Order: sequence, then C-alpha cells, then structure tokens
Amino acid sequence: MDLRSGIPFWLINSGLVEVYPPLDGDQRADVTLIGGGISGALLADRLSAAGLEVVVLDKRDIGQGSTCASTSLLQYELDVEMRELAGRVGEEAAARCFRLGLEAIDELQELIAALPSDGLGACGFARRPSLYRASRRSHVKRLQQECELRQRHGFDVAWWDESRLAETRFPAPGAIFSQGDGEVDAYQLTHAALGKARRQGARVYDRTEVTRVETGGERLRLHTPRGIVSCREVVYCTGYESAKYLRRPLGNLQSTYALATEPCGTIAGWPERCLVWETARPYTYLRTTADGRIIIGGYDTPYATDHAQAGRLAAKTRKLRAKLDGWFPDLNLGPAFAWAGVFGESTDGLPYIGSPPEMPHAWFALGYGGNGITFSAIAARLLTDLILGRPNPDARLFGFDR
Repeated sequence: MDLRSGIPFWLINSGLVEVYPPLDGDQRADVTLIGGGISGALLADRLSAAGLEVVVLDKRDIGQGSTCASTSLLQYELDVEMRELAGRVGEEAAARCFRLGLEAIDELQELIAALPSDGLGACGFARRPSLYRASRRSHVKRLQQECELRQRHGFDVAWWDESRLAETRFPAPGAIFSQGDGEVDAYQLTHAALGKARRQGARVYDRTEVTRVETGGERLRLHTPRGIVSCREVVYCTGYESAKYLRRPLGNLQSTYALATEPCGTIAGWPERCLVWETARPYTYLRTTADGRIIIGGYDTPYATDHAQAGRLAAKTRKLRAKLDGWFPDLNLGPAFAWAGVFGESTDGLPYIGSPPEMPHAWFALGYGGNGITFSAIAARLLTDLILGRPNPDARLFGFDR
C-alpha cells in the first residue's frame, strides 16, 4: 500500500537523519517489532530499557511510512468526544482514556528532555493548548456539555464564548480551550527514540521485509529475504497496513491531506499558537512548527487510495489554501510543501492495543485515529507490561475483545 504521496515537510526539513543496515543473516531476540515508525520506535525504547533483546524490522527506510506523513499534533482529546465515548464504554472509562492521552504527552516530554543534545533532542516538541471550535451554532450546546464533563473529571479546560473568540483569528459560536496538548516532529522523534533503543542494545534493520511468520514450537520464526529472526514474541507496529495480518477489519481507511506554508513569524490573534480543530466531521485543523510555519490538514476522502489519484492532491491543496486565506487574509500563505497520506479510524474511536485471541505471542499497536502518536506512547507502556507479564488495568480499554 502507498501510505503517502506528495512531499512531506518533515522529510525535507530533517533530511537523512540516520542510516540503518538491512538484515544480513539470521538473528535471535526476545521480541521482534515489525515496523520502524513512531510506534515501533517508542516500543523499542521501552522494551530494550526493560532488559529485553529487541530487533526492529522495517520494509521501508525508517520512519518513511505514515510517520513522515503525520502532521504530528499531540492531543489527549480523541476524535470521539468524551460524552459520546461515555455512552459506549461508561463515563469513568471514557475519562480514563482521555487521562491516558494526557499522561502519554507528559511521558513523551520526559523522553525528549532526557535525550542527548545531538541535534535530535528537541524534536520540534512544544506544549500547546488547543482550541476545539463549534463548526456550527447547533453544536454549541453539546460542546458546552463536553466542556462541563471534562471539568468534572479534572481536565484543565475553559469555555470561550462567541465574543471571546471574536478577538482571535478563529471566530466561532463557541469553543473549548484546553491545556495539556502539544506538537512534535514525529520523524525526528522516531530516529531519536531508536537511537536511544540502540544504545540500550536494540538492533534496527530497514529495507528488510518480513514475508512470512512461522508459528509452532516455543519460538516464532520471521522469514525475510535476508535471513530469519527467531523470537519469543512479535509486535506488529504496521499501522494502516495491519489488515493483512488480521482476520477482521478494525476500522475504515481514508485519505487525508496537508500543507505547510513558508515561515511567517508571529501571528497576532493566535492565542499561544494553540492547536485548532473543529466539531465538523471530517474536520480541518491547524498547528505551527518550530520555524514558524503553519500546517493545515483535513478534507479527508473516504478511500485509502484517493490520495494517489491524479490531480487529487492539487485540488485538496487549493481547498486548504482557501481555508487559510479565510483566516489570514493579510498574509501571503502559499504552500511550501503539500502531501497526503492514509488515515484510519476505528469504529469506537479507540486504538487496538493487545493480542488477538487467535494469535498467541503476537501483539498489535494500532493507533487508529487523529491521536496516533499519543496512542503509540500508550501502546509502548501497555505492551511492555503485558509482554513482561505485569498486570495493566488499562489493557481492557483497548483490547481486541472489547
């Protein structure tokens, strides 16, 4: 599957961060991770820090699948509002899912802060508030209820009414202003986390595709054209390409589009350079970068292959540019980079993290939804516990049997 098209900003901005060898001969490990994007990188760090022998295999160059196409927002909020999720899983469980997202961003901040200052440590990370706007006046009442529910569970949110929003670049009939979110360069973070994992003993190989997983006996055997890896456990960090390993579909795959502007400096009327998104579905969203660019994304289409159609990216780029011009008519915000990628959503808005009952010794970290990076951090902590045999009460929230 082609996971992206166009020119993702992060690849050009960061260049070739690190070179990894392909597999050359047979290997043994405790755990093999299939996929070297952000999920595989965070898991490799956690598992190797816990003393496990870890091998990472990726059929592409590291980080050049969905990770480099991500717009890299860090949000604890889910695409499904807490009030809606509470109707599906119960209020306490819904609040816990949101709380885990906030804890994941805290953990990512701690990880990045502890990295050596070798050019990777910053990773474009910054804490940002977010502005969740009512797209229509008919959405205001439900959004106020969402705000009150989050306040009741201790989240740092405030209601901004129409008059307050009129003072910003983003007028709306109402919005939730939340503290605790952030932004990052997921491509840089992937290489940084893998660098840390390698210093802890992990072995990372790219341009090495797993063609067959042989089960039976005490160990799994992962076959590649370059050798066989024998291991006790395998974790599929294969994102939107995971369907071929599973017996049932777990979500819907779509195409999503993004552009990054030239650097534009400080912009008046943008509170704290907050993340901006909206109640419409599909939604558009905004963030800034460390060098002062604006990234806007959205205008999703319902098929995973749409982004590869001739002219589709150009047409979506024009729509995103028009949206920017509406908010920033005084700025000349031509696109410097435009790209598209595959985006997936589960039916309930939650990731799938765990082991399918029919696949012993196989684990999945599937961060479907707009919270892919925070879901990856949650998966790293949760799967490390499960693989080590430690109880984790949050496993039930994201398991395959829910």
